[in-house]
Amino acid sequence: MHPAPAIPTGTRPDSDPRVAYIVDDDDLVRGALGSLLRSIGLEVRAFDSTEAFLAAARADGPSCLVLDVRLRGQSGLALQQSLLQLARPPIPIVFMTGHGDIAMTVKAMKAGAVDFLSKPFRDQDMIDAVTAALDSDARRLEAARRLLAVRNGWDALTPREREVMQHVAGGLMNKQIAAEMGIAEITAKIHRGQAMRKMNSRSVAELVRKMEALGVLQGTH
Repeated sequence: MHPAPAIPTGTRPDSDPRVAYIVDDDDLVRGALGSLLRSIGLEVRAFDSTEAFLAAARADGPSCLVLDVRLRGQSGLALQQSLLQLARPPIPIVFMTGHGDIAMTVKAMKAGAVDFLSKPFRDQDMIDAVTAALDSDARRLEAARRLLAVRNGWDALTPREREVMQHVAGGLMNKQIAAEMGIAEITAKIHRGQAMRKMNSRSVAELVRKMEALGVLQGTH
């Protein structure tokens, strides 16, 4: 089965549409779920197998996967394990099954599933689970965007500015940095100001947090 055509959503122009992927080999289930999730403004892409889902391109914005446990071919739980091993961004999974048991639920949740719904489920339960999954993915994407901005700032620093930042993070004042590096105090001050602007940091504490996030903070003095 080919993915369902993209349906315009009511999202803000400055935000990516939220996408719900559905993988279920039952045509009626795919159709009903698709209608339900489109009714709350989501873009829906539906597949009848895990193989078809894996072959499809992933949306850039917040997304989640509504996945049946028991499928013809690869099972939903097997797909979850495959996704964990692939070099792809993680996707929150809401499992559904008509034959669920405690062992399945525990295995799925331990592997990071957002929820596990037994068929038949209430529409509101599915809406709540998908909304929570999409909110989680939106937070992940925002954190990734912030980290990328920090990485770009660090990459823009000159080697001398990076050295100054290490001293700043170590708690040294401009005069001490100048002595450590064998440069004039005014030069140290200029490098510090330029580097702090590139790193978009208003305080040493903020700078240290960003350097820690990047894993570039060396031993402090």
